[in-house]
Amino acid sequence: MAATIQDVAQRAGVGLGTVSRVLNQSPLVSSETRARVLRAIAELNYVPNSTARGLSRGRTNTIAVIVPFFTRPAMMERLRGVEHTLVPTEYDLIVYNVETPERRDQCLRQVPRRGRVDGVLIISLPPRETDVPHLAAANVPIVLLDAHHPSLKKLNRLVVEDIKGGERITEFLIRLGHRRIGFIGDAPESPFHFTSSRDRLRGYRNTLQQAGLEYRSEYVGLAAHGRIQARQSAERMLRLPEPPTAIFAASDTEAMGVLDAARALGLSVPRDLSVVGYDDIEVAEYLGLTTMRQFLYDSGKRGVERLLRTIENPSAKPTCEVLPTDLIVRQTTAAPPAA
Repeated sequence: MAATIQDVAQRAGVGLGTVSRVLNQSPLVSSETRARVLRAIAELNYVPNSTARGLSRGRTNTIAVIVPFFTRPAMMERLRGVEHTLVPTEYDLIVYNVETPERRDQCLRQVPRRGRVDGVLIISLPPRETDVPHLAAANVPIVLLDAHHPSLKKLNRLVVEDIKGGERITEFLIRLGHRRIGFIGDAPESPFHFTSSRDRLRGYRNTLQQAGLEYRSEYVGLAAHGRIQARQSAERMLRLPEPPTAIFAASDTEAMGVLDAARALGLSVPRDLSVVGYDDIEVAEYLGLTTMRQFLYDSGKRGVERLLRTIENPSAKPTCEVLPTDLIVRQTTAAPPAA
């Protein structure tokens, strides 16, 4: 049978409280006694019960992550960063997947509670006004990753500058010589109020205006997020009498739909059409896709590291970290075809 804490105490000739203090690295134990307890632990091959230790300190040793549509490639990559960062710690991970507004409401109101988890990382779910009081009053640390709300500045935040990202991509295409540039993104009426696609569209419009180029509504396709929907939007654009020579897609998944549309219409990429995505998921490199890299794995890692620091020091001043991006130029972009 596995050794118990009572076995360790008996072998070391000390009380249970002394063994507990050694396990919790308390300074209130002499070096001689500590050495005797550690020797007994080694001899008995004793493995502490991390759950029981956590509860003794008023903790659950559990981190919650609330994330929408976690099977999407970008979300999975962020979760991979979270999970790998937690492996060497004493914390277990619970992922709450959100795919309906009802599930979103339930998670944001019920999960951030002391005694249930020690901290919560909210990814890409912008809180609504009705969520703000619950999150502001939560008695556990919360970190927002790509989920900003102006009334929650007292929480630690990691933000993505999607407007600037949209501007940089559009500027890049203009520098290549493109003047007819399309945009494909998510429908604005999403019940989750996602901001990334909306902000990338704003960056696209800002840059067109600054460059003196006309914003043409027929060059914008907004639909439910997905490769098939993006393909349909791209096919409509590319059948116009004067089609775009470049299309900026708000995600790599949607960029794959654009590539599907070009292939179906017999267009060569990038000779006839340039395509740019956003995220730099794993398949983007395989496809040779020009895209805006978000460092998704690293953002998950940074988010959970910030959460762990807040758990250990809850009185620390909250921070707002701007996550970096990098335009990765590959084989799907070139100068527009000659007139």
